[in-house]
Amino acid sequence: MPSILIVGATRGLGASLVKKYLEFGWTVYGTTRSAEGPKPGDAPPGAKWVPKVDLMEKNVGVTIADYLGTSALDAVIISAGHFTTEDLEDKGPNWDEEVRMYTTSSVAPVFIVHALHKAGLLSAGSKVVFVSSESGSITLRHEKEGGGNYAHHASKAALNMVGKLLSLDLKEAGVTVSVVHPGFMRTEMTKGVGFDQYWDDGGAVTPEEAAQTLFEWTESLDISKTGQYWAPRGPRDIGTAESVLGNNLPTPLQLPW
Repeated sequence: MPSILIVGATRGLGASLVKKYLEFGWTVYGTTRSAEGPKPGDAPPGAKWVPKVDLMEKNVGVTIADYLGTSALDAVIISAGHFTTEDLEDKGPNWDEEVRMYTTSSVAPVFIVHALHKAGLLSAGSKVVFVSSESGSITLRHEKEGGGNYAHHASKAALNMVGKLLSLDLKEAGVTVSVVHPGFMRTEMTKGVGFDQYWDDGGAVTPEEAAQTLFEWTESLDISKTGQYWAPRGPRDIGTAESVLGNNLPTPLQLPW
């Protein structure tokens, strides 16, 4: 039975991924910040919960690896994220929130993958998927959408670089690393920053829809795509795609850095 670790598994895309992989008979390890795991009824039965995982803690990778012991992994999806809006005038940048966004998106993933690698939990054929965003593409940033949201966008750009560098480090071991934009989603996170007003016009999808696409994408991955940055759902929810990249774009779409 194949096994997967999903980091950020208690809500949004992560929770939907837990459900999807369980449906297909995988052994699913999901991380949770609580000591007990989700309450009965708050998550699908059958998942194995890795407790006390806080991506703001410097020992986060060791915490996960120690819990897994010798349970080798066929796949890892790191979907945890944090989003606080910023601008140059009214709100301004927020120091503490910036540290949280950078740490969650692009610092903690390095330590998680390092710990899994050193513990021998990743091997030839393993796949590591980083859930990034099209917002991390410098090329796609355009005056059409303006500035602001500095740490959210820049932390995703940093994650993209992390994915690229780790793909180079892990290629000889046969581990595939993929960086993905899973789609603009109808989640509490996007709603919490006021992006629900753009859901319909922006083609936002449910976490369940995004999880299905990401499941299919991860299944199809092989070492030929390691270190690349993709939008498996294509350009449909990327507002600047046609302005920057042109018309008649394919699905899936390889994104520019």
